[in-house]
Amino acid sequence: MISIRKMKETDRAEVLSMMRVFFDSPAVLHTAPDEILERNINDCIGDMPFVEGFILEDGGTIAGYSVIAKGYTTEYGGLCIWIEDIYIKPEYRRRGLASALFHYLETRYEEAVRFKMETEPDNAAALKAYKRNGYQVSPYYILTKEVDA
Repeated sequence: MISIRKMKETDRAEVLSMMRVFFDSPAVLHTAPDEILERNINDCIGDMPFVEGFILEDGGTIAGYSVIAKGYTTEYGGLCIWIEDIYIKPEYRRRGLASALFHYLETRYEEAVRFKMETEPDNAAALKAYKRNGYQVSPYYILTKEVDA
């Protein structure tokens, strides 16, 4: 049975391990050091109002995690949920966990007017799953500027 819950302190070691795999993969452009990943976890389980972390479980076993960031979209006039990370362990993929996560987020943030995420264009399996859940490729370019902390 698939379940989704908020990330908590007791998940730290396993989430850090999954984040390390995710951030060392071609799914991201920048390999974040452990101190950034630790900060992400701290913010997910702490008082940071703009970010939340979730644990995906299959049969009571941690199968993955997700991190979302909250923002506002003037184009649609409301809350925008940016799905920053979705990581599902390889042995749990193609079991409906991503679909369950999307349903969970859309229910949890029913006031949201937009959900956004990024993926690599050659990640065919992820694109198929995302499109099956109503997501589509946006014609916008995403521009970024990183600022040294």
